Amino acid sequence: MNERVTVLGDGGFGTALSIVLADHGADVTLWSHDRDYALEMARTRRNPKFLPGVLIPDAIEIVFDMEGAVEGRDILFSVVPTPFLRQVLERLAPFYPAGVPVVSATKGIDTGTLQRPTEIIRSCLGEVPLAVLSGPSHAEEVARRMPTTVVSASHDMGMARRVQDLLATERFRVYTSGDAVGVELGGALKNVISIAGGIVDGLGFGDNTKAALLTRGIVEMSRLGEKLGGQRVTFFGLSGIGDLITSCISRHGRNRAVGERIGRGEKLEHILAGMHAVAEGVKTSISVRRIEEETRVEMPICHEVHQVLFEDKDPARAVRDLMTRQLKDEVEW
Repeated sequence: MNERVTVLGDGGFGTALSIVLADHGADVTLWSHDRDYALEMARTRRNPKFLPGVLIPDAIEIVFDMEGAVEGRDILFSVVPTPFLRQVLERLAPFYPAGVPVVSATKGIDTGTLQRPTEIIRSCLGEVPLAVLSGPSHAEEVARRMPTTVVSASHDMGMARRVQDLLATERFRVYTSGDAVGVELGGALKNVISIAGGIVDGLGFGDNTKAALLTRGIVEMSRLGEKLGGQRVTFFGLSGIGDLITSCISRHGRNRAVGERIGRGEKLEHILAGMHAVAEGVKTSISVRRIEEETRVEMPICHEVHQVLFEDKDPARAVRDLMTRQLKDEVEW
């Protein structure tokens, strides 16, 4: 393997993905938006803000210059948080090598346009070859080479398999899917449910509550995902229930951590002010609320999360309102 790959985004997962690619033998460049931080990472081979305690292999080139980062590359991985994605792509556009595939590993929905990350990519770069990479893959564990499984999805199965071949190692297993929409939505929607998972922890509830949240949460995700063009079965795989489980129970989950602090009584503004990394579920909850209103798809958990985050609803009241909704059959969609 000697494909020339650039990873756009020096956050935790961008850095971890660079390590996986380098382990597989790719020629890897990691692009950072911050010149000084890029120089510091290149010197120390560390990423203390987003992936502390992990050594970045010397084989990975770390750069700030966008033109140099993408020139002569065979494939690009976009791991830029949704709120900053359009800005980065507009910076990339003048230097984008025509026809080079882009793999999106961003998990969110734009609050302004309600576009998924791949739709934002196409709006900025044109009809580029695209794939989506998603699944239960916390950067802290991927970078430490703990066994992890994800999904490479594309409408072009040849593209999905190319990403699979590029990333697969004995510690990083990649499945393929033709449902790029479903895989991408799974990665976005699970972040909103993960905030609810954290609220459950912050309120001191137990395993019964968390199990109920996971089970009913995946119903909401699949319900909306199918409405927006995904396949229901996708949400019961790695990029749906798999990612949701990890995000709702892991100590690494940023969205779960935000929810836990809210459940304990902290205010959202205070929590976000002290975070380096982006908790995508906060912004995504705004997008999901708008989509819920437009599509009339029933999303009671996501609805309550939005009310807690942005309408100052008491978290305990939100749980009570969910538990006392009109009774219904379990399989009623």
